[in-house]
Amino acid sequence: MTTVATEPRALGEPAGRTRVADVLTSTRSRIPTGTPALWIYGGLATGLVLLCVVGPYLVTDPTSGDLDQRMLGVGSDGHLLGTDGLGRDVLDRLVAGARPSMAAALLPVIIAGSIGSFLGIAAGMAGRTVHSGIMRTLDVFYAFPAVLLAIAIATSLGAGTTSTVVSLAIVLIPPVARVAETETLSITGMDFMETARVSGASRLSIASRQILPNVAPTLVVYCTSLVGLSLVFAGGLSFLGLGVAPPDPEWGQMINDQRQYLFSHPAAALIPAFLIFAASFIFNMLGDALDTSLDIRRRTR
Repeated sequence: MTTVATEPRALGEPAGRTRVADVLTSTRSRIPTGTPALWIYGGLATGLVLLCVVGPYLVTDPTSGDLDQRMLGVGSDGHLLGTDGLGRDVLDRLVAGARPSMAAALLPVIIAGSIGSFLGIAAGMAGRTVHSGIMRTLDVFYAFPAVLLAIAIATSLGAGTTSTVVSLAIVLIPPVARVAETETLSITGMDFMETARVSGASRLSIASRQILPNVAPTLVVYCTSLVGLSLVFAGGLSFLGLGVAPPDPEWGQMINDQRQYLFSHPAAALIPAFLIFAASFIFNMLGDALDTSLDIRRRTR
């Protein structure tokens, strides 16, 4: 329980009255302001999400092209980033492809974060038998390289955004669960946990009120950093033809479509590759900024 320190009561001031200025000052001191990097990369990440929402409404038809306008260079009249091998506008396809590309990166992390956190916390709170059962089952997935496992699952499910999301979520659940389990075990012996147990609180109450608020910051930071990895994996699956089906645009698929023109007209393939790199970099840096900001909060708490 947080206690607000107040100055001695002035003569004539009613007893038992908390000064409003002291309350406001204490409240402001508990609100995290973050770091400049957090605001910068948070803004860039928000911009990417907004592009996913409004992108398809900003372009006309990214699937149609003019063969007479094929392979135009960057800065061509009416085509700011040029055209691809079928005469389709590269900029339009990049904007329209932002939604499936980012959806294939964000949704697996959200699913894996939810399921992995539940399994990790359950394993950390459970007894030896349940703990071993959960963690040894998840360890089976570590026997396979993540990329090969994602390719195998996506291939068995067939091409499409759904198979990409499912395969990447399965690949990401074990590491998230491992982080949640480690964090849960690190706080199970603390005094406030013992107090909660002695007070007769149920396991569900302890998990939701004691454990989850304490492990959530670490999980948020870790999952944010996984978005960049998920984006690269999703682009790789699309590059192999396991993602969005042509002619619908997707950044990884655009690289695959234009790889035959890589040396003659490299922009059409390099620009979507750069976007994948830039988006991955943004989310990785956002994870680092969140970690720094949360460290500052712990030091000043």
